[in-house]
Amino acid sequence: MKFVDEAYIDIAAGDGGNGCVSFRHEKYKEFGGPDGGDGGRGGHVFAVADPNLNTLVDYRFSRRHEAQRGEHGKGSDMFGAAGKDVTLRMPVGTIITDAETGEVLFELLSPGETITIAKGGDGGFGNLRFKSAINRAPRQKTPGFPGERRNLKLELKVLADVGLLGMPNAGKSTFIAAVSNARPKIADYPFTTLHPNLGVVRVGPEQSFVIADIPGLIEGASEGAGLGHQFLRHLQRTRLLLHIVDVSPFDENVDPVEQAKAIVEELRKYDAELYGKPRWLVLNKLDMVPEEDRAKLVKDFVKRFKWKGPVFEISALTREGCEPLIKTIFQHVHAEQMAQNTPEEVDPRFLPHEDVDMQNDPRFAPSDDE
Repeated sequence: MKFVDEAYIDIAAGDGGNGCVSFRHEKYKEFGGPDGGDGGRGGHVFAVADPNLNTLVDYRFSRRHEAQRGEHGKGSDMFGAAGKDVTLRMPVGTIITDAETGEVLFELLSPGETITIAKGGDGGFGNLRFKSAINRAPRQKTPGFPGERRNLKLELKVLADVGLLGMPNAGKSTFIAAVSNARPKIADYPFTTLHPNLGVVRVGPEQSFVIADIPGLIEGASEGAGLGHQFLRHLQRTRLLLHIVDVSPFDENVDPVEQAKAIVEELRKYDAELYGKPRWLVLNKLDMVPEEDRAKLVKDFVKRFKWKGPVFEISALTREGCEPLIKTIFQHVHAEQMAQNTPEEVDPRFLPHEDVDMQNDPRFAPSDDE
């Protein structure tokens, strides 16, 4: 299925039905009085966050969504029926914006969350409503109110705890396939990832976090070069970024340090808030480096990159170093979630894990070269 993370739609709630002017006509009832009923309410338009959807492709081909109008009132005190509602199912993480003003109207952040994006018009009053001691035979009625109409922009920002950054062919797809249930396309050429991939990483019973992989970035991505700039928005809701670097590129003329600096610079140009998110350095493909040379290579990379944050050494292909990394990630995400919510609101996935101690973990200690 083609990944679509942006769409425009037109919605219209149903108009209310008109009220009715009618009088009771029965044998031996010469002055039966008014019996015109009210019009029915127009149908609403709802949006529901469906966790089984991960794209807005349905709304790329179906742009107009209109609810049914309410029925008109009738005689014999019969009120019109309400119009049928329309429910639009959208992926979790969808932002609904007014296409004309740019105002953000709603965000679907929780599975099953339901919001009213267009309210149906109320039905008009029939002449039964205007009956009084003074006016015994009213002939007034009111028309139904129009339903809300809107032009909307739908934008999907996937909800993930951890996002992956890196150049094309850095091994991001191999990493997410190694640690999660995601099965992205993996090949020996760049730009194999053409759309974001989400994977659930299981740390223990009922303990997990969600990781997102986007197409690789290249220099100039913030100005539109390559594919990754189209999907950087999907990293804006993450709690942590993993900067994955290929320390053993096939091309000897490629400098991994310069590539890593280019990624950081593109991140800074794109969004200052995204640039300020916690970011860890993950040196990948160490299985391609002789064991006796690894420590020197890592030390030299960190020194030239002037990196002061956590550093992890892994091989996504052989899964070496992946397990300690995901346990440490889980501990960090758990701490972030605990800090932002009260104990009653904490996601059950983030129960404490005893195997990781971030304060005493040597990977989080400043290096001697800093």
